[in-house]
Amino acid sequence: MDEPIPVTRAVDHGVAKLLPDVDRPRAWLLTVDGAPQSYVDLDEPTHLEFEYARRLGHVLDTVAAEGRPLDVLHLGGGALTLPRYLAATRPGSAQDVVEADHGLCALIAEHLPVAAGSGIRTHRADARGWLEAAPTDSVDVIVADVFGGSRVPAHLTTLDYARQAERVLRPGGVYLANLADSAPFTFLRSQLATFQELFAHLALIAEPAVLRGRRFGNAVVVAAHEEPDIAALTRRTAADVFPARVEHGAALRRLIGDARTVREQDAVASPEPPEGAFGVG
Repeated sequence: MDEPIPVTRAVDHGVAKLLPDVDRPRAWLLTVDGAPQSYVDLDEPTHLEFEYARRLGHVLDTVAAEGRPLDVLHLGGGALTLPRYLAATRPGSAQDVVEADHGLCALIAEHLPVAAGSGIRTHRADARGWLEAAPTDSVDVIVADVFGGSRVPAHLTTLDYARQAERVLRPGGVYLANLADSAPFTFLRSQLATFQELFAHLALIAEPAVLRGRRFGNAVVVAAHEEPDIAALTRRTAADVFPARVEHGAALRRLIGDARTVREQDAVASPEPPEGAFGVG
């Protein structure tokens, strides 16, 4: 069998590369302008390589009874890592994936296509525009993993955006977001404050070193009207290959402190990662 070879292509928002993993025969790393975006193992879709993806996976495993199909809206597509994971762990799930980069969509469809009958539908559209047009009470979970380059776009950070997410979710639904920041967490705290306006329960999952302000890194935000299974999340994240902490309740309110909700006129993109924070050699 021929050895897989890297693929390089100019897409709408940079230069994308698909790099084969020498240790896993049909696994690929997607980067855009050198920043890792997704990792997919076509033979083992339940393998989540990136730390933040594993934490999102832990939440997705605990939002409903094991194996129960879910209706999920993914804002940001990448190489479809989490949609493939859910199709494997919750067969029968209906998943819409919204990705603004048409070139990236075409690259993934050509080289890493999803299986027929997977329930995964990809749409080439702006995440907020799609969300605003989506029906009320139509999905169980929203997963927001949208980066323009290495930054979350400003129009996906505001209270109006959060209102649309809350509207589209069913009453027992869960909003998940992959964000990135470092101390003093100005961006992250503002996002928590914004979603606190609309959701009764919040949780934050991140590596202890990130929470202590020692380095820039990813943090997963969980927002819901019904309390997440914090005990199960804590067990799973603490026992992971990449251990993390779950902040919630009073500790999370202390972190939010006096942070203000983000209005449209004040919105800014997430901070630029320091050089080398997520680079690929």
